[in-house]
Amino acid sequence: MLLLALDTATPAVTVALHDGDDIIASSSQVDARRHGELLLPAIDRVLADAGRKLDAVTDIAVGIGPGPYTGLRVGLMTADTFGLALGVPVHGVCTLDGLAYAADLEGPFVVATDARRKEVYWARYADSRTRLTDPAVDRPAAIAEQVKGLPAVGAGALLYPETFPKAHEPEHVSAAALARLAAERLAAGEELPAPRPLYLRRPDAQVPKNYKVVTPK
Repeated sequence: MLLLALDTATPAVTVALHDGDDIIASSSQVDARRHGELLLPAIDRVLADAGRKLDAVTDIAVGIGPGPYTGLRVGLMTADTFGLALGVPVHGVCTLDGLAYAADLEGPFVVATDARRKEVYWARYADSRTRLTDPAVDRPAAIAEQVKGLPAVGAGALLYPETFPKAHEPEHVSAAALARLAAERLAAGEELPAPRPLYLRRPDAQVPKNYKVVTPK
């Protein structure tokens, strides 16, 4: 196996290679506005660092969010394009699951990323491998009782200490954690989700409600 993992659902543009045993190269850069500009060079850099060629990749794992529309689609479109070009399977991994896996906490905890608009994408976990709730998007104050007293990881938790007083790193997902989780699940014979985005809400840009359609006479 040579698994290429990537995620652009958070401000981190992150890429990693897993050879079936462990990570052999990885790269992470935090820049919320340059996902499209940074992703392909990061993939080239990781392949070069590992001394591998793109055509050696046997599997692709991509973070499916939840995340903002613009950043998330960069990773998903890149993964789909590479999968088609190489003829290899593309596996989806929930970005929150990757953060939970990297946190390596034993007891119940919460993962929360920044959803902007004063909201967070979040889910509860029994442990680093077991998610208890579906990913959701909410204002922190609206979920305060549901997460009360629980440790939390992720940029969303760090942004709102009044709701997540026990927040700590990791702040953003890493493709290394995503790759390890995907490789572990594939080795166990688990079926991973399809590489389809978890947007959870509509994009910011929308057609005006009173848009006037002009037709030729």
